[in-house]
Amino acid sequence: MNNFTFHVPTDIRFGKGQIECLPKELEKYGKNVLLVYGGGSIKKTGLYDKLIALLADYNIVELPGIEPNPKIDSIRKGTQLCKKHNIDVILAVGGGSCIDASKHIACAAYYVGDAWELVLDRSKMTRALPIAVVLTICATGSEMNSGAVISNEETHEKLEINGDILYPAISICDPEYLYTLPKGQTAAGTVDIISHVFEQYFQPNDEAYLTDRMAESVLKTCFHYGLTALEEPENYEARSNLMWASTIGLNHLLTAGKGGAWSVHPIEHVLSAYYDITHGVGLAILTPAWMRYVLCDRTVDRFAMYAKNVWEINDEDKYKAAALGIEKTEIFFEKLGMPKTLSEVGIDDTKLKEMAGEAVRTSGIAERAYYHLNTEDVLAILEAVK
Repeated sequence: MNNFTFHVPTDIRFGKGQIECLPKELEKYGKNVLLVYGGGSIKKTGLYDKLIALLADYNIVELPGIEPNPKIDSIRKGTQLCKKHNIDVILAVGGGSCIDASKHIACAAYYVGDAWELVLDRSKMTRALPIAVVLTICATGSEMNSGAVISNEETHEKLEINGDILYPAISICDPEYLYTLPKGQTAAGTVDIISHVFEQYFQPNDEAYLTDRMAESVLKTCFHYGLTALEEPENYEARSNLMWASTIGLNHLLTAGKGGAWSVHPIEHVLSAYYDITHGVGLAILTPAWMRYVLCDRTVDRFAMYAKNVWEINDEDKYKAAALGIEKTEIFFEKLGMPKTLSEVGIDDTKLKEMAGEAVRTSGIAERAYYHLNTEDVLAILEAVK
């Protein structure tokens, strides 16, 4: 097992009615609040009105309209608002996109240059405003980690900003806020959780036994409750288990003792940077193709272990077991309503080679991933699902 540091300072308040603590918790930071949210669903559900009533004694400055793949222009707008209104704390209400945008804004508020420079050079991040979260979509785990992914439309880049100063101070995780999610968001979010776990599970270190067993449990939770949440949107048991799976899935617990670069996410980030597709949808298309491409003598044991421990496939032929496990995964994504090809989401083959090169250039996929992938390898994966 590799050495690791596990320190997550985020205060999680999980369950029904936890939002009532928000006024008291925000008092610790000040009265000027930047409220960050997306397309207005929080107004339709009544959550917006609830927040405004709870925070009646606060000075609220709003930044609506955060995109599903948050754009650098939105970060710039938020940064200007923070500086203009002397913001004390940022309140992100939504899913990973709103939280990621808030993290970037939080550190850009103390930076004198352009916010994109912080993505290109993390050493320029020195301070950050405190961030509070009210989670309404379970997918990214951003409510309890220090990372954020931001898109730059001008350069077709979708890159991560990361640092200990970006952990949310407090996150309100009430599964009831997931009841009104559209089916597509529930499905894509479930795929995202699963993919996060895969990225940590499929790594070279086979000695982190406990970490692997925890990862398998989170995967089984997603496979067990994903369809239930889709078919029974107000099933609290399903929603609560998926919400906690999302948080655990990317709060660094499942990478303890392991490590290494991710594989499918860097490829999908390029797809959504170029074509602005839903992140979880892209992951659903790419993941089975990646699995089949990297299956070989070196990886077959772990894929067979995944098949046995998650899907209860006990075939003595390791390759057959591995193939069945991959097939089960793909079938689950299909049942969620996820597409299987790039053409289904409007991506043709004109930029596949260019995107393959960008995936390698902007990540550690060629040197530190579970199975090293060069541009030709990534292109082959993209070609397999075009």
